[in-house]
Amino acid sequence: MILPIISYGASVLRQECEDFEEHTPLDKLIKDMFETMYAASGVGLAGPQIGVGNRIFIVDGSPFAEPDENEDIDEELLELKDFKKVFINPIIENESGDLWPFSEGCLSIPGIREEVERKSNIKISYFDENWLFKEETYKGIPARIIQHEYDHIEGILFTDHLNPLKRRLLKRKLEDISKGKVDVNYKMKFQNIKK
Repeated sequence: MILPIISYGASVLRQECEDFEEHTPLDKLIKDMFETMYAASGVGLAGPQIGVGNRIFIVDGSPFAEPDENEDIDEELLELKDFKKVFINPIIENESGDLWPFSEGCLSIPGIREEVERKSNIKISYFDENWLFKEETYKGIPARIIQHEYDHIEGILFTDHLNPLKRRLLKRKLEDISKGKVDVNYKMKFQNIKK
């Protein structure tokens, strides 16, 4: 089932999420999250973005693995074609490497993309969709996708990483998004629409 994505301005996007109790059945939620993410052409989706205040996010980096006709095939990006994962109760254990900028966007903040600097490598522990414990390291784009979604379950948005001037310049656009004054081609739920 395709769920509405919660817009910027909703309090659930600012809350630190709770762990799921181990072995909670999550099959339907995970299926709905993937359907919702694909319907919105996203590469990641976190629980708070659909109103779930628990520590879960999903990723599918395969859109990054599809080169344009004019581009050479990048081996690192090709690895993303199989980068489809579920992260339950994750903890980023370590971030390392150089800071590098990349233009990020968010399904909860449609129409805004900005350069965000993040560390290039992470180590993360989590449970997968079968409640198997994993500890893995990622670098580059996979690390960035994970860091972006992980921020969501910590109550952080990518716009929080921007400098104060850039945030001030985006203030009106962000307010408009929270009021539903934005064109989107996927289902959204706006918290601040005046009745």
